[in-house]
Amino acid sequence: MIDTIIFDAEGIVVDSEIIWDRGQEEFLRRRGFVYDRSRIKHLLTGKSLPEGVKILQREYGFKGDSEELAKERIEIVRELFRNQLSFISGFEEFYKKIAGKYKTCIATSMSKDLLEITDQRLGLSKLFNGNVFSIADVGYVSKPNPEIFLYSAKMLSSQPKYCLVIEDSPYGIEAAKRAGMRCIALTTTYERDKLKDADLVVDSYSQINLTNFNI
Repeated sequence: MIDTIIFDAEGIVVDSEIIWDRGQEEFLRRRGFVYDRSRIKHLLTGKSLPEGVKILQREYGFKGDSEELAKERIEIVRELFRNQLSFISGFEEFYKKIAGKYKTCIATSMSKDLLEITDQRLGLSKLFNGNVFSIADVGYVSKPNPEIFLYSAKMLSSQPKYCLVIEDSPYGIEAAKRAGMRCIALTTTYERDKLKDADLVVDSYSQINLTNFNI
């Protein structure tokens, strides 16, 4: 019986993927490249900023210090986060239904500074009673490593087998399964064929029925 629901942040709670796409476009445009979303997007999801830069360097063939380039990349999207970030459609209604019935938290790969901006704009800490965890809490170990999910379960005194993860990426789904947790995938970021390893794939929160879901 599921007693804990773990939410990824981007693409699941906060509608930030379009902001990241615009950020990727600008970052690469400065270097004379065109952002190929269908080829690159899934490689970046769930990765830290320096890891993402290294992936872009590998795929596009430009040089530079990954830490310094990560700083530039974050500057590009920071203002967009401050001014345009909002909740994913349907999340607030879904959360109201489950609040108090399940233990809940966020487990995200977002950088600390972006997470702080997001918290300031949308009040995540208040909404989740302070249970907002990031890969910074586990030594910046990224998904598909399951560590962030295992850490989140531990912090909530939950057993992995009783946890349900809501994700939007192949890496996130893999991390959840490696953690021994069930997973629902939302098609907010990827097509269904890339999310097939989840226990259930839905197009919106309105399609999630936890009573009918085999938990």
